[in-house]
Amino acid sequence: MKKLIAFIGSVLIAATTFAQAPVPLKAVKVDSLVTISLPAKYTKKDTLGQSIYNANGAYGFMTVIRAPNESKEPLKKEKDLNKVLQDYVKGIKGQSNGDVMNLRDTTVGHLKAKTFTLEVDEGAGVQARNFIIVYTQDVTYTIEYFYEGLRKDLAKNEYKEYSASLKISPELKRTDQYLTNAKGMSTIAKVGIFGGAAVVLIVAVVLVTRKKRAIA
Repeated sequence: MKKLIAFIGSVLIAATTFAQAPVPLKAVKVDSLVTISLPAKYTKKDTLGQSIYNANGAYGFMTVIRAPNESKEPLKKEKDLNKVLQDYVKGIKGQSNGDVMNLRDTTVGHLKAKTFTLEVDEGAGVQARNFIIVYTQDVTYTIEYFYEGLRKDLAKNEYKEYSASLKISPELKRTDQYLTNAKGMSTIAKVGIFGGAAVVLIVAVVLVTRKKRAIA
């Protein structure tokens, strides 16, 4: 995960001009479990054990990264997955002076994912990168879309088509992210149980006290 974050932070997106005509997208197999649509003229590079796909759209630059996780130890609960995703977002933000916008949870297939936008303004106008992060026990998938802030409205439909094309095999379940759905006892349940126990105890004390007084 740390290597992946460092790599993303060090990538310099050199594409400063994009084609103005709509660019058709075609499905590409990232691996046997994940597909996404990219322009026909995409490039693929394998480095540091990662597979990286890059392509120019009409209004943005697309990147897909498939990176094996450093640790293969399975996450136990959803809160562990949430921490991994939160740390990932912090790592991305830490590589720039940007602001994280529109951070939210989403689902892709059966899997929980995190999506957000990183906006950076270094004096030459806002540059934005949309992210979708999908974590599994073995691999983390990072979907990126880079665009100039001035092209936000123009890039909207292209990004929508690109992100909506992300398909996850139904073979991947939530148990491929964390082992158990058990969330423990809810706060309401705890209040009900412990509150009820307290009431029973009070009633018992009152009855015992009355009995003693009656005997006296």
